[in-house]
Amino acid sequence: MTPLAARLLDEIRQEGPITIARFMQACLFDPHHGYYATGPLIGGAGEGDFLTAPETSQMFGELLGLWCVHEWTTMGKPDPFVLIELGPGRGALIADAWRAAKVAPGFHDAAQLRLIDPSRPLRRLQAESLAKVGAEGVWLDSIEEAPQGPMLLLANEVLDCLPIRQFVTTPEGWRERLVGEASHGLGFGLSHPLPIAKPETAPDGYWREVAEGAETFLRPLLARLIQSPGRALFLDYGYEDPNGADTLQAVRRHQKLHPLEAPGQSDLTAQVDFAAIAARAADVGVQSYGPLRQGVFLKSLGIAERAAALAQRNPDRQERLDRELNRLVAPDQMGDLFKALCLSSPLLPPPAGFPACSL
Repeated sequence: MTPLAARLLDEIRQEGPITIARFMQACLFDPHHGYYATGPLIGGAGEGDFLTAPETSQMFGELLGLWCVHEWTTMGKPDPFVLIELGPGRGALIADAWRAAKVAPGFHDAAQLRLIDPSRPLRRLQAESLAKVGAEGVWLDSIEEAPQGPMLLLANEVLDCLPIRQFVTTPEGWRERLVGEASHGLGFGLSHPLPIAKPETAPDGYWREVAEGAETFLRPLLARLIQSPGRALFLDYGYEDPNGADTLQAVRRHQKLHPLEAPGQSDLTAQVDFAAIAARAADVGVQSYGPLRQGVFLKSLGIAERAAALAQRNPDRQERLDRELNRLVAPDQMGDLFKALCLSSPLLPPPAGFPACSL
């Protein structure tokens, strides 16, 4: 039993079963034993628990850097403006983006670089990555701490970490999935039937996941996009409409394991409900574009052409570049499962990479 599992078991014995949201919040963000507090392991097999798109290929971050240049130009090249990355990992994305953005005179001088990450160990790695490309950042704990004014924000695999609550249909009606005490430690259970009407079309075993932390996360971001011109680009895995499946998963050393097996020592995620985020943005007048499949989005930004240019200059890397490109855009790799969603201030034109029609 992990130290965090023991603490949660004590809490459950004193106060009763906890929601999946409370369990995820503790597992990921507990300041002493949470996964992100102790430093998640990002990298390929033998190096880490999971591999993100920026770690897969430099092309990913480079294209997002050029996307930022385009959107900065669209906004009239504001000086200064705030460039934010949420959850920068080991700093690969922002370093590659910063290097690519040097093609735009004035961009570096105008950018106030801010990084938001709860992991102190990862902040050190991010600083090292930025130093290699001649950049310096300021680390914050929340979006509210960022300077006011025009903004561009990048976030890769951040929304999937927002704690969720889970509800499932049973013959007695909707019940909430909870974490309680079992004979072996922690175990899943269900609440008493809830006074919520069960959809006639929902069969027993139909799941509904609600990102409990989404409102807290989105509120300051949406307020900024209303007050000042800006864009927020999210790339994550998820669905446009609820699909009725249980998507909670834990990953360690590139292997899926039971979500209750190693609390605080494995990454916990759930697929993103992009439609819910877009609807929340629309409620306050923020425009949304997407979700668009990551493969389609990256191709529209020119990833195939970038791969060809890199291969021409580095023929010995042709096979590696082909693998990287395939992983990022192929439908059976990251191309379809991962989506791109852009939240934008009203009155700005559509952002680069997003056609009038999404999926």
